[in-house]
Order: sequence, then structure tokens, then C-alpha cells
Amino acid sequence: MRYNRLGDSALEVSEICLGTMTFGEQNSEREAHDQLDHAVGRGVNFIDAAEMYPVPPRAETQGLTESYVGSWLAAQARDRLVVATKVTGPGRGFGWIRGGSLAIDAKAVEAAVDGSLRRLRTDYVDLYQIHWPDRYVPGFGKVHYEPAHERPTVPIVEQLAALGRLVTAGKVRYIGLSNESPWGVMEFLHAAREAGLPRIVSIQNAYNLLNRVYETGLSEISRRENVPLIPYSPLAFGHLSGKYLAGSAPAQSRLGRFPPFGQRYDKPNVASAVAAYATLAGETGLSPATMALAFVRSRWFVASTIIGATTLAQLDENIGSIDTVLSDSTLAAIDAIHLGNPNPAV
Repeated sequence: MRYNRLGDSALEVSEICLGTMTFGEQNSEREAHDQLDHAVGRGVNFIDAAEMYPVPPRAETQGLTESYVGSWLAAQARDRLVVATKVTGPGRGFGWIRGGSLAIDAKAVEAAVDGSLRRLRTDYVDLYQIHWPDRYVPGFGKVHYEPAHERPTVPIVEQLAALGRLVTAGKVRYIGLSNESPWGVMEFLHAAREAGLPRIVSIQNAYNLLNRVYETGLSEISRRENVPLIPYSPLAFGHLSGKYLAGSAPAQSRLGRFPPFGQRYDKPNVASAVAAYATLAGETGLSPATMALAFVRSRWFVASTIIGATTLAQLDENIGSIDTVLSDSTLAAIDAIHLGNPNPAV
């Protein structure tokens, strides 16, 4: 396993991050602990959670993911691990989380982090992220910004000040953003400079062979501001593993159990793009999942790639992708497919 410095922080994170949103829904506590043990045994030191997990979000299960991580974390050497979690923003509409008080303000973020710390059984979070912006931004599957959807929002400098108080209190070491736009990232960086507040050290956005929009706008910010990407959905909800190419979702797959997730990828050109990438992977002697993960990991703006699995076999294959380095010819072939069918899952 290799490790990268996360932006301007002192955190050294493994190239693979274990995503945990299946814990409490698709995975039991025992299975969650087995995954954590296996990942750490393979050199993973970076674990990502969120107060709203597991997914799909439900009042009955909310918080179980952090609780399962916490019951495992209590028996670990805490200082050897980098634990990340997220505060839920108002855009998701989850009224059962903290009574629906989801604005990113001082009262809400303190309540949110205190709840996460209790469930995680730790005194601090290494990386605390705003899960979705407080303000309106286009959600999953939406492309266009619509001014008519604007809503009241907490000013970014106030959000940053609220997070800064958590850092001062020692509850949070560093802060990051998730599902953010170029404008939002730059506003947080500007507010930090102008007001002397903590600086964001990472961005957690979707990025994969079917959705490379990060490369336009946000990648330049990563370079010039030293704020790397922690990509989620590198396999596009399993599509890039090729398991849905037959036209139906396996019964125990995420899309088989939770069909609404399919809306993000139920778009005209997704199947043909996935088929082209799967064919290329076969020609290079790789599984489609390994090629897709190796591609994401190869990007210069990526600090650590979040993987998720429901079985140890899946987890082992995904972690094993770190041993794969794509050739220049394979990368050129990937770009050729992308140019012919750019970002079909956006």
C-alpha cells in the first residue's frame, strides 16, 4: 500500500479508503468488522463514514454505520487510523436526522459532530466534511444549475467559522467538502484566507469512467490550491464491474435491492460505454472493476480512492487493484472511448 499526504494537512492516507455506507443495511456488524480487519490488514488506514449512513437513508437505520465502525474502532490503535465522517446538509431533506435541523451553522454542526463522536467511540475525527452544500446545488442526476431553486442559506464564512470552532475544541483535526462545485470550493478557500479560518484539505466528489466532470474546473483547483480529490463511486454503483451488462441487476446487488439508485445511471449511453470499457479491460487482461479502479487511482489529483463492498471477495479484488498500473496505450484507449461518449452518467 502507498500513502499520500492529504492536501495541506499532516494526514498520510492510504491510496485506498474504505467506504462504509453498506454497514447497517447490506452488511451486519460482524461483516463490517470483518471488512475493516481485512482492509487494515492490507494496509488501508483511511475509513470514511457519514452521520446519514447507511444507504439508502432511513430513520430506522440512521447512525448504524458510525456505530458499527465505532464498536470496531474502540479496540484499535486510534492514532494509526484516519477516520473521516460527514455532517448532513439541508439539501437532502432527511427530517429524522437531528430533528431536521440540518443547516450548516454552529448549533447544528456541534450537535452533529457530538453525535458522530459518540457513535464512533472516539474523541476526535481526523477529517470532517460537509456532505452536501448548505446552499442549493444540482443534485444527483441533475446537470443544469437552476436559479429558481435557490433557498435561504448560511453564509459560507459562517459555516467555516462553525467548523473552525470544532477544530479549536479538538473535536476535528481537518475539514473537507463533498459534492461541491468549483464556485463553492473557491468560496471556502477565499473565506479561510480572508477571515483566518481553517482551510479545507480535500474534496469528496463522484468520479469514475462514466463521470469525469471533475477534470473540468475542479482539477485546476486541486493543482493550484493543493486540495486533492477523494473520489467516491469509482465503480459507478457497480456498473463498471460489468455485472449489469446482462440487462438485469443481480438479486443481492445494490440496484437489485434498491432500484431507485438506478436512476443515477439509467441514461441512454451508459450501457454502451460500460460495454466498451469492459471489452477494453478484457483485451488488456484485467477485470472491468480493476481497470476502472486503476484508472481513478492513476489521476494526479486523486489522494485516495473510496471503495465499498458487500463481500470480502469484492473487497479483496478492489484493494488488489493497487497493484495494477495502466499502460499508456490503455490510458489512450480509455480516453478514446471517453471522447466518443463523454460523461454518460452525469
